[in-house]
Amino acid sequence: MNIEQRVTDLECQLSFQDDTIETLNQTVIAQRKQIDELSHQISKLSTQLTTLQNEQNDDKTADERPPHY
Repeated sequence: MNIEQRVTDLECQLSFQDDTIETLNQTVIAQRKQIDELSHQISKLSTQLTTLQNEQNDDKTADERPPHY
């Protein structure tokens, strides 16, 4: 194999690697966006859960009979 053919082969490999890297980069960007959205949803759900638990605890306290009954 002569040098010109080797250089051509290396250029082809580099081109395929560049394409693969770009595809992987786009995948990572999409996953990062999805992770950010899921983290935001988890944060909202956690806040809602805490609020509901606090309301439930307040309701239990209001329903309890005072100790003198």
